[in-house]
Amino acid sequence: MNASVDRVRDALAELIKAALVSDDGLSLAFRQAAADKIAALAADPPSADAVRIDGAWTLAIRAAEAPELQPEEGQVNLTLPRGAPFTLEELCQADFDVDRAVETIRKSASTG
Repeated sequence: MNASVDRVRDALAELIKAALVSDDGLSLAFRQAAADKIAALAADPPSADAVRIDGAWTLAIRAAEAPELQPEEGQVNLTLPRGAPFTLEELCQADFDVDRAVETIRKSASTG
């Protein structure tokens, strides 16, 4: 894996965690972490040739499924779409709306 994929995966994982946890305070912390990582992406965007967003999305889901977070997850189940709900270009924009992204993830997840 390369550093660009890692950076995108980490930003997406924070968004996923923010969408999945029930605790508002914890969700806010994940949203802030996501905003920080997205700002770093916007300041130094990865090359589209270096990152396949759907691959980074899959890796982010795995990262967000960390066993220590499972007791906190309560908003949606982990049946998330296979494809990323955002493009790499959208994710790397300085005005990316983290709150809207979290809601998009919540709505895109299968709730059984």
